[in-house]
Amino acid sequence: MLYSEIEDAQLVHLYAGGDEMALETLIRRYKDRLYLFIVSKVRDGELAEDIFQDTFVKVINTIKRSRYNEEGKFINWVMRIAHNLVIDHFRREKKHRKVQSNGEFSILNNITDDVLNAENQMIKDQIENDASALLAHLPEEQHEVLRMRIYDDMSFKDIAEQTGVSINTALGRMRYALINLRKLIKEHNIVLTRK
Repeated sequence: MLYSEIEDAQLVHLYAGGDEMALETLIRRYKDRLYLFIVSKVRDGELAEDIFQDTFVKVINTIKRSRYNEEGKFINWVMRIAHNLVIDHFRREKKHRKVQSNGEFSILNNITDDVLNAENQMIKDQIENDASALLAHLPEEQHEVLRMRIYDDMSFKDIAEQTGVSINTALGRMRYALINLRKLIKEHNIVLTRK
């Protein structure tokens, strides 16, 4: 049996049944893409390796406990796990920095931060909702490139490779996406900044 020709869902099923080669195939199939995604977020090779390992530990545990849900694509699920682990890392870092900032505890800092953060979060959520609504009006190719560049923080080289187009085409799609967004913002009279 040629594992490289087997689809992801079947490989997951085989691994759940005890076939270790199935997992190795999945890891080989997506390791570069996943590692690049993680390193683009954390900008640290060693940390990216750790998060990569933690991601597959979660994948293995989920599959072994028969909790894997085959509704979506395997790689999207794995990327979501990695993304959540990256967020967890930054949350831990933020808490760690808060505690060590100057060694002194100030109740005013905590109250002010929480109040401002709640208000800022509401504003940020509204801006993101408005922006998401606008993105839905873009042609699919432009929407995809914009999402990959802005939300996934991918380089144009990576976007080009993932979408199967040249870097110039990816840059062009981004340019037209931004032009179209500006038109949509004017047409809908949307303010995307905090007042």
